[in-house]
Amino acid sequence: MLYIGIDLGTSAVKMLLMDEKGKIEKIVSKEYPLYFPNPGWSEQKPEDWWDAVVEGMKELTSECDKSKVAGISFGGQMHGLVILDENDDVIRPALLWNDGRTTEETDYLNQVIGKETLSKYTANIAFTGFTAPKILWIKNKEPENFAKIKKIMLPKDYIAYKLSGSFCTDVSDASGMLIFDVQNKCWSKEMMDICGITRDQLADIYESYEVVGTLKPELSKEFGLPETVKIVAGAGDNAAAAVGTGTVGDGMCNISLGTSGTIFISSDKFGVDENNALHAFAHADGHYHLMGCMLSAASCNKWWMEDIIGTKDFGAEQKGIEKLGENHVYFLPYLMGERSPLNDPFARGTFTGITMDTTRQDMTQAVLEGVAFAIRDSFEVAKSLGIKIERSKICGGGAKSPLWKKMIANILNIKIDVIESEEGPGYGGAILAAVACGEYASVEEAAAKLVKVVDTVEPTPELVEKYEARYQQFKMIYPALKDFFHS
Repeated sequence: MLYIGIDLGTSAVKMLLMDEKGKIEKIVSKEYPLYFPNPGWSEQKPEDWWDAVVEGMKELTSECDKSKVAGISFGGQMHGLVILDENDDVIRPALLWNDGRTTEETDYLNQVIGKETLSKYTANIAFTGFTAPKILWIKNKEPENFAKIKKIMLPKDYIAYKLSGSFCTDVSDASGMLIFDVQNKCWSKEMMDICGITRDQLADIYESYEVVGTLKPELSKEFGLPETVKIVAGAGDNAAAAVGTGTVGDGMCNISLGTSGTIFISSDKFGVDENNALHAFAHADGHYHLMGCMLSAASCNKWWMEDIIGTKDFGAEQKGIEKLGENHVYFLPYLMGERSPLNDPFARGTFTGITMDTTRQDMTQAVLEGVAFAIRDSFEVAKSLGIKIERSKICGGGAKSPLWKKMIANILNIKIDVIESEEGPGYGGAILAAVACGEYASVEEAAAKLVKVVDTVEPTPELVEKYEARYQQFKMIYPALKDFFHS
């Protein structure tokens, strides 16, 4: 049989076709616009996502035996607010995960409602990117739109709704809304009251590997696919990427270098760190995970390469970088503010340490190192909880860079396992579809059979020592500039 994984990303939807043995038959990618109406704001039109999915689905299945397609599932950008009216029309463009407009609402939740209270209700505190502050922003700033809301959705769930008619979400994606009781895997009545919304405005909740419906008859005709194709709940992009990299079961780790950057630690048990510096979410394997998320990771490198120095040849720019651990230039990667562990929407990107002998390569190296240092910030929080991490999988666009992988291995002082397929969220979505269709008994079994490690990048003591000194200096920069950013 064949399974489709849909990775609804920030810059494009990436769709892949996988057979029952995990072999990727075809990949299709369709881009769509991103809008920044004001500084720090970030929006997309859900209709653009849907148009891209329809176009991509036809291209993806154009050469396969369509009768063999059994299931479709998802990995999707998290936290985005999609609101529909009583006619199922989108009310306004979606506010995305990296949208920073909700500082007032986030402060209200953390300071007036209180972090301890939020953590008790949801296992998390408020961050500007989360969905609950966005709902409050609509309520406060666009009351006419708030009054029209019939359905509140996350980005991938809008696609699932369009495909199946099922108003659904999964536990991993719902965990990032700040309306979901993560420990008990249900909507929080208290948070609904705080946001001024009702239960019928929120979706039905499923585990990531559960079937939510089947393909609508009219879409079955349009795509030429069987009406029996199962639509499966799927997961937030990081949980889906974790499935796609085999990061399931207790104590496994995955680092994702996508538009955002994450360090993801799977756990059999529910747990929260005392400062809520890491997110405590439900996992797509039926258990839980801790996650540190930085808002700008590979997107920092893309910005530096394409917008500043004007090249798309990322590999050529990295070729001459050899003196690792000796760079005198530092880069703070906070181009959209920062989430874990700073929780500061006013943080900004900056270069420091530039001198007359600074080269273009030094600057490029600083960008890559800055992202790795920021990932280590979250890694240190995990270590403070007594979690021992000796190795991690890696995925995302940035994972294609051998240099970046080497930096991360040495800055974190862990082994980095490279897997055969770097198509994290899309591959994870296809695996979830296969589990839902009975191809595998569990997510753990599927991941164990399908995910293969093909290389390991090991840290070297000399480089670890050099980067340790550099990291201690990096840690001094943000505190020194914090008041400046806030002014």
